[in-house]
Order: sequence, then structure tokens, then C-alpha cells
Amino acid sequence: MPTSQASSANKRRLQIREHILEYRLQRSKRRSIGFLIDDDGLRIIAPRWVTIAEIENAIHDKQRWILSKLNERRERSARRLQPQMQWIDGATLPYLGGDITLRVITAQAAGIAFNPATRELAVSLPPDATEQQLKDRVQGWLQLEAKRVFGERLPVYAEKLGVSYRSFALSSATTQWGSCTADGKIRLNWRLIHFALPLIDYVVAHELSHLREMNHSPRFWATVQSIFPEFEAAKRALRDSGTDLLPAF
Repeated sequence: MPTSQASSANKRRLQIREHILEYRLQRSKRRSIGFLIDDDGLRIIAPRWVTIAEIENAIHDKQRWILSKLNERRERSARRLQPQMQWIDGATLPYLGGDITLRVITAQAAGIAFNPATRELAVSLPPDATEQQLKDRVQGWLQLEAKRVFGERLPVYAEKLGVSYRSFALSSATTQWGSCTADGKIRLNWRLIHFALPLIDYVVAHELSHLREMNHSPRFWATVQSIFPEFEAAKRALRDSGTDLLPAF
């Protein structure tokens, strides 16, 4: 049985095995106990008639999920505190789930080339080129790569679903990884090229599934699962990998 103590009017401590878990308790008119992980840690929203013992038994039952989510939140906060990428020779940037090394070469003729063997992206620029010109050159290459990879993956999942899409284009949306219209126009965020192929495939499968179900009903998710069984893990990974953790262009 977990033990606890109150440290303030709504902040409490609970010992679960070797862990001391702090949580904030909020009473409400809801009918069940709710669990929320935010930047301040664990928040419990519980009906007024539920006792502290019942609340903490519920926390104990859900401890694995709670501890996992708190750890993910801490890791994400730590990544945010890391310094922003410096646009210099030798810098690394994410590409298809791994890191590639940026090589800046001074040359009169501008150019860009990727060496898969060394995982180096060589960017040739004039000696007076600005950092923004370097960023623009790299962004242009990443967008071309995104268009190539998306163009390869869309037909694969369209065939699995037995659907056809009218067109696809790159998106620079800040809140969406993809979108699909009823007439088959698909847009995919070019920044997906930073992530591993399974995450890209999940978004592709998600958007194509809208050609069967233009909603997020249980039937829609069943459609996604039929062609991408591991969609839940990919969905969580993508949710935890926001654009705020990616290079700033």
C-alpha cells in the first residue's frame, strides 16, 4: 500500500517503491480520476467524493504509465535546454532518423552533395556567403529529399489500401504533419525528412486512410492499423518529437 503526505493545499507526495512521486491534486465535478502529465509534473483531477486513499491506489495501479511519461517529459525538457545547432563546418543535423555531418566548402561555384558512405553533406558556397544562404541551401536539399522519399512511400501505402490520390505537395505547416482533402490532394510536412522512415510511413498511411474515412473515428484508426499495425508507437514517437527540437531555418 502506498504512503503519502501533503506538502501544501493541493500538492502531495507519494512513495511508490523506491520513487518519491509528487503530484498536484485538483478536485472537480468529473465522475472518474484523471491523470495529466504537464511541465509541472503529475496532476490528478478527481471527483470531490473520492478519498485520498482511493486516489493513491489508482496512482499505484497506473504507476508504470506515470513514471514512463514523467521520464519522457524530463528527457524532452533536457533536449530543449541543449544549445541550438550552429551552422558551421562539422555541425550535425537529423536526416531520416540519424545524424549527418555538414561540410562547408569555400568555392566560387555553389553546390551541394551528400555522401551516404561518410554521411556527410558537402555544401559549396562563395567566401562571402551568409549563414542564411547556407541554411537556404541545406533546406532546399532537405525538401528535395522529402519530395523524393514521400513520392516513393505514397504509392506503397496507396496500393495497400486500394486507393488513389490526386496529387501531393510539401507543406511547411507548424501544427500539422500532413493533410488530405476529399478529392485526394495530400500535403506532407517536409520536416518529416528529419525522422526515421517508420514515422514518415505512419504519416503517409494516416493521410491516405482519410481517403477511406474523412474523420478520426474508430473505423479510421482501424483502417490505419490495417496497413500500419505499429501506428500507436509511431504516433507517440512523432508526438514527442515536435518541430521545436529540430534545426531552425
